Amino acid sequence: MRRAVCPGSFDPVTNGHLDIVGRASRLFDEVIVVVTINQSKNSLFTVEERIDMLRQVTASYDNVRVESFRGLLVDFCRAQQATVLVKGLRAVSDFDYELQMAHMNIGLAGVETLFMPTNPLYSFLSSSLVKDVAKWGGDVSPHVPDVVREALSLRLDPSVRG
Repeated sequence: MRRAVCPGSFDPVTNGHLDIVGRASRLFDEVIVVVTINQSKNSLFTVEERIDMLRQVTASYDNVRVESFRGLLVDFCRAQQATVLVKGLRAVSDFDYELQMAHMNIGLAGVETLFMPTNPLYSFLSSSLVKDVAKWGGDVSPHVPDVVREALSLRLDPSVRG
């Protein structure tokens, strides 16, 4: 079985993330979307909330499952018998960092990295940008699934918080 891992913080998941997951699901028998836990980052959503949103928006894919993991990603890959990490690249700046990680991952565990160029529609999109726009009341609906837009509104809208 060809199994791949799509890792990320997904805080929150965007349509750019979903584009990569959908494309990966057509290339592999199974895709594991992994919410990586990084305690040095201040997340807007809990790991459980991110997993729930991801499970909702990937439910239409029979070969995609969602998990979380804390630690070295290659250890997760080994435990899941996944030999490939799938990473979306928005720009050259992404490539510089991701190439270093790819070299480390293959050196540590023989895990290959498949770089997918992001659909040009999403080349500017990041979770941080979505959160900033939502925080100021901007319309993020073209950039995130409805469930994420609703969660952002509940979390960030001062009138909802009271």
